Amino acid sequence: MTRRLLALLLLTIGFATPAVACDGRLVDDPAILGDAVCVPEMPERIVVLDPTYSLGMALELGLPVVGAPLFGMSDKQLKADAVNEGVTDLGTFAEPSIETIIALDPDLIIGSAMAGEEVLNLASRIAPTVLIGAEGWKDYYRLVADITGTRAEADEALAAFEDRVAAIRDRVPDTSVSIVRITPWDFQVYLDGPKAYGPFAVMREAGVKRTEYETTDSDLTVKRPDWEQLAALRGEVLLYIVGGANDSAVSGRHEEVTNNPLWQMLPAVAAGNVHRVDAATWMEFSGLASANRVLDDIERFIIDGR
Repeated sequence: MTRRLLALLLLTIGFATPAVACDGRLVDDPAILGDAVCVPEMPERIVVLDPTYSLGMALELGLPVVGAPLFGMSDKQLKADAVNEGVTDLGTFAEPSIETIIALDPDLIIGSAMAGEEVLNLASRIAPTVLIGAEGWKDYYRLVADITGTRAEADEALAAFEDRVAAIRDRVPDTSVSIVRITPWDFQVYLDGPKAYGPFAVMREAGVKRTEYETTDSDLTVKRPDWEQLAALRGEVLLYIVGGANDSAVSGRHEEVTNNPLWQMLPAVAAGNVHRVDAATWMEFSGLASANRVLDDIERFIIDGR
């Protein structure tokens, strides 16, 4: 065979193989990392590589998850649900155990595109791997469903959620709301904007009004104010989150913050309209269960004012 003929043959195979060789479901979506992936029509052993979106959404869709990184999770309920479903702990999100993944013999691996191409290349040697880069949590949910043949179930569940959102939106008062995360090292303000992170996108959809400082028309998702800039949180209601994953909620710094005169001068704090919300819900947002807990907080602290 001539070199030219060999090159043409390889070129033909390169273009034809994904469509011809796939006897399952071909996932070809701009929101996934890398090239199209052939996945099983009905996966039976799924490993997920993150303990938030991929794990929560997969369990909500009733998928056969056999492994996930469970170490260091703040969402104890999600972890308990995973353990009850027989999910094997892969260790940490940053360094899941490759040996354990191989031993689990998955037929599909799902994770976040934040894991990167190196992880994609490694995981793809074990099983078909889809790393999802969808920014909106609902888009992520629908893509997990598309990959696994459960789109009808996802659409039904999301429709029920959107009905609840609509009912709450009709009751949300014209009250400005501020929200801040206190970590051991800084303040974080997640913004109301086009690319808002999960729980803050839920607030936006429910019609909760944030302050000017906390609202953007750009792709910015978070600000890190210093003590002086914290004064811009002039909402009539203040919600605050302490820490998040890896036990950062127990650092003790939040007590220093809440006892500081600058914190106590914030309008909502001075008026007694300040409420701590659960870091597991707000910082390890994982799907519809988390979204509904955010709606619970909106009803409790913003609508009812308790």
